[in-house]
Amino acid sequence: MEKFLRNMFVFLVYVLYIFLKALALIIPLLVSVAFLTLLERKLMASIHQRKGPNVVGFFGILQPFADGLKLFIKETIIPTNANNLIFVLAPILTFILSLFIWCVIPFNDNSIFVDLEIGVLFTLAISSLSIYGIIISGWSSNSKWSFLGSLRSAGQMISYEVSLGLIILSVLICSGSLNFNEIVESQRNVWYIFPLFPLSVMFFISGLAETNRAPFDLPEAEAELVSGYSTEYSAMGFALFFLGEYGNMIFMSCLFSLYFLGGWNFSFYFFSNSSYFWLGFKTTFILVLFVWIRAAFPRFRYDQLMRLGWKIFLPFSLSWFLFIVGFLICFDYLI
Repeated sequence: MEKFLRNMFVFLVYVLYIFLKALALIIPLLVSVAFLTLLERKLMASIHQRKGPNVVGFFGILQPFADGLKLFIKETIIPTNANNLIFVLAPILTFILSLFIWCVIPFNDNSIFVDLEIGVLFTLAISSLSIYGIIISGWSSNSKWSFLGSLRSAGQMISYEVSLGLIILSVLICSGSLNFNEIVESQRNVWYIFPLFPLSVMFFISGLAETNRAPFDLPEAEAELVSGYSTEYSAMGFALFFLGEYGNMIFMSCLFSLYFLGGWNFSFYFFSNSSYFWLGFKTTFILVLFVWIRAAFPRFRYDQLMRLGWKIFLPFSLSWFLFIVGFLICFDYLI
């Protein structure tokens, strides 16, 4: 009996440790999403020569919390003809997957929730599942506009995941590992953005398409589809989709930093430093590019979007992957 109680105590302590560790990952992420919305509105206001949020709190710094409180206290309205259970579960699934994918992302050498040797495959698998939440939301709404928006999003994400996979394969060939720590360590002398610059540009553009951001925001085209797959959602349902979308933006920016910018390492000639700050700085820089592109570029037509993905990115990423493989094999043979 004493041994059983001791084992139960150890188990409860371990569960509490995992719970606190998960909170330490989730809470900063949600706060980052909140202030990313403020950063986006302030940057776009500056680009458009207007003020942006400046009433709630000093310099509008409390505006994200006011928006979140408004969505939290609003009434959740479910359409009469909707499939109630699936309609409610769709945004929850999207939000949970956007959080779950962060468990294999390292923030430093030893700061990671789960250190998987196949961390890259895990992120690809979870990101592929996120399309189900969008498809389910469009179908369960029983609205033709929502369903059309979800179909657009599914086609767009599937199209660009193919080229994204080939680009990631090129990075994996260069690093020789599926572990994020080893991918970052392999860039200690030179970041992959220099030898793989064309692939880094394609990865960034594909990231815009994967997160449904302008100029590839066809699933949420306000002019034609009102708000796409989230048209029938309000209150917390809309908030969960919103959190999932912006969480995926941060995730794609962090992936870009890990794959092409050396992650938490900063090496420049004789200066070398490793810190959380550098990963955060690089991720924020990519997020600023996301916002700038939204403010500066018009939306693509859907046929242009598909043409770019299938006729330009796919052949180019495949040919570059074969070139890298051939180059490395020849280099090893000569040595």
